[in-house]
Amino acid sequence: MELIRGLHTIQPRHQGCVLTIGNFDGVHLGHQAVLTQLKAIAAELNLPAVVMVFEPQPLELFNPEGAPARLCRFREKYHWLAQQGVDRMLCVPFTREFASQQPEQFIQDLLLNKLGVRHLIVGDDFCFGKNRAGNFALLQQAAVKHGFGLGSTASLKQNDQRVSSTLIRQALEHDQLELAAQMLGRPFSLMGRVRHGQKVGRQLGFPTANVWLYRKNLPVHGVYAIEAVTQMGLYHGVANIGSRPTLQGKKEQLEAHFFDFNGDLYGQQIEVILKQKIRPERRFDGLAQLQQQIALDAQQARDYFALPPA
Repeated sequence: MELIRGLHTIQPRHQGCVLTIGNFDGVHLGHQAVLTQLKAIAAELNLPAVVMVFEPQPLELFNPEGAPARLCRFREKYHWLAQQGVDRMLCVPFTREFASQQPEQFIQDLLLNKLGVRHLIVGDDFCFGKNRAGNFALLQQAAVKHGFGLGSTASLKQNDQRVSSTLIRQALEHDQLELAAQMLGRPFSLMGRVRHGQKVGRQLGFPTANVWLYRKNLPVHGVYAIEAVTQMGLYHGVANIGSRPTLQGKKEQLEAHFFDFNGDLYGQQIEVILKQKIRPERRFDGLAQLQQQIALDAQQARDYFALPPA
């Protein structure tokens, strides 16, 4: 999948496409239904299927403290969109200047002049431009005037509920991993690169892979039984996701201990799949107490995977 990062990198060869616009946070089953529709129309018109996303996401610019936790950061979103067979991902820097342009300017300059959109798919509640004055009705007028197709996204439902990023966040917050997986179409996971840490886990007899998550807010916290997809294979283990209060941690990260593993993961990009919540994160009175609890957590994770004791 081609990544077009920034409006200044759009080339004349990018003219002519079938486009959808949105956050696509999580690339869940609702998003996947939209992408199926996008790809079908793109194939019919013999044009590339393009997804436009914004960085930061609009709420993260206008209300950074109140913005919801992301289900996936930019790199993960790229990965999951590529898995869906999208041809291009256009990442538009979302600034106050960009948000303040007139809706007609957004349509003329970006959709028509730069992208040459032949068919557009958005939600019927999609709003854009200064004071969110642009809406689906305005796009309908533009579609008739300029001769491009326009479709709205029909919400996908499971058990009479609309599949949404909000509902998935709520499921994760209530430790309903199976429900979240049903809406995502896959188990919830976090991706990141393994970095050098303080090596405290090694001192306690539980060496860990430390993954920086680069998120202001996390949708999950606590200790989990996990599967990890690495360049060396698939491993079971136990992971803590949070700020490590016993070690006076300041930033949220993921620390994963893999069972029966002997290798070097430093610098590798790995995917950590959450299988079962074991307990919330908490502060312990010293490393000895922490060590005892990690041993209990690890055994509970081993039991979940039906692995023999260490």
